[in-house]
Amino acid sequence: MGAYKQLAFLFDQSKCTGCKACQVACKDKHDLPVGQTWRRVPEYSGGQWRIGVDGAVTHDIWTYYTSLSCNHCDDPICVEVCPSTAMHKGENGIVSVDPALCIGCKYCAMACPYDAPQFDEATRTMSKCDFCADRITKGKRPACVAACPMCALDFGEAEELRAKYGDEASLEPLPEQSVTRPNLVILPHPKAQPSGHGTGHLANPTEI
Repeated sequence: MGAYKQLAFLFDQSKCTGCKACQVACKDKHDLPVGQTWRRVPEYSGGQWRIGVDGAVTHDIWTYYTSLSCNHCDDPICVEVCPSTAMHKGENGIVSVDPALCIGCKYCAMACPYDAPQFDEATRTMSKCDFCADRITKGKRPACVAACPMCALDFGEAEELRAKYGDEASLEPLPEQSVTRPNLVILPHPKAQPSGHGTGHLANPTEI
């Protein structure tokens, strides 16, 4: 595997069309069953229609999408609350779950503000994005990154991405990045709303 201090995802909200190709690629690559999704693309919308005194109708409606999976955080709450040490942060900063140690208590799922850990009904253990470590070992891109038709999703060394693009990940519908210090760098959509202060709403609340 490549020698990364800490891997991170880079996401350009302005380019994303919400096609969910990244989500489908992830499910296909990992053969995930129905109800188990390691990457999601929540839709966040706002604005309203207005009728002027002359009867003319105008609007300021907007929508943007955020491709979201595990962010392999610097302060992963999932690792902190795991009673069996199954959840751990390892090589290249990737947060992984060891199924041999996992007892399926779901504490990690309850604690994670990104809903990243997913319960596997078949094995009765937790599962999650592993940054496609097997592909990175071979010099390939993660499946989600490779599948994005708009090149809205990318990855790289966290420090290098932040030095080039800044350090922004506190945008609705995500929590404040200070909670877990996620390794996610977002290039904001022009209408992006700050975490906790947004005026929009999720099209499907179960998406996050």
